Amino acid sequence: VRLVESGGGLAQAGGSLRLSCAASGGIFSANVMGWYRQVPGKQRELVATATPGGSTNYADSVKGRFTISRDSAKNTVTLQMDSLKPEDTAVYYCNTRGSTSTFWGQGTQVTVSS
Repeated sequence: VRLVESGGGLAQAGGSLRLSCAASGGIFSANVMGWYRQVPGKQRELVATATPGGSTNYADSVKGRFTISRDSAKNTVTLQMDSLKPEDTAVYYCNTRGSTSTFWGQGTQVTVSS
């Protein structure tokens, strides 16, 4: 299984970035797919998840600003990040979770300047 993220980078506060993740090497239609983030010295935290049925879940800190979407036919999940804040700066990881296993991408850096 391989998860490849793209779309990270530098943005100004109030700006937008879009992260994409492509999954390969397995069947993901029944998996929850999502995004997590981590800053140095802190635990990795959930940002947003999307179930196979289309239900979504967001961290309170990103509700109303971030939107997760998935394309089960293409095994992709995206995270549209709007109204970015400096505290959104982190390494963002794509995640897919099935009944017996969990896989992570390599991470992509997002930096938001004030």
